[in-house]
Amino acid sequence: MEKTLILVKPDAMQRGLAGEVITRLERRGLKIVGMKLIHMNETLAKTHYAIHEGKPFFQPLVDYITSSPIIAAVFEGPGAVEIARNTIGATKPAEAGMGTIRGDFGLEIGRNLVHGSDSLENAETEIGLFFSPEEVISWDRDVERWIIEF
Repeated sequence: MEKTLILVKPDAMQRGLAGEVITRLERRGLKIVGMKLIHMNETLAKTHYAIHEGKPFFQPLVDYITSSPIIAAVFEGPGAVEIARNTIGATKPAEAGMGTIRGDFGLEIGRNLVHGSDSLENAETEIGLFFSPEEVISWDRDVERWIIEF
């Protein structure tokens, strides 16, 4: 079963949208297998966003993600990475479809509410940055037979 990392970013936290983000992913059928409230420090932020190092928006991105507590969560399900990305919407909220988190609640790329892993490989790496193996708990949910064809 695939897993993906979701970060409910500072703007979603400050706007009271954390529950909405989590609810939408759960309603799609993904299952929470890890979750915590953290205040990301600069070292973790720079590691998480290392792919953007050297770009003009790198330090503002680090400053933003460390400006407020966030929720880090691991969601599990078939095709979890793709399902989560489709539920979140395009990176630029103006390009995100209505009905997606960013399409419904976002205006600017720098305040796009939520991070979702963009590949299975990155999901594994990102989950390892935020969670130890014992903090990710796969479990059986009684309703899964109504969500997933086995």
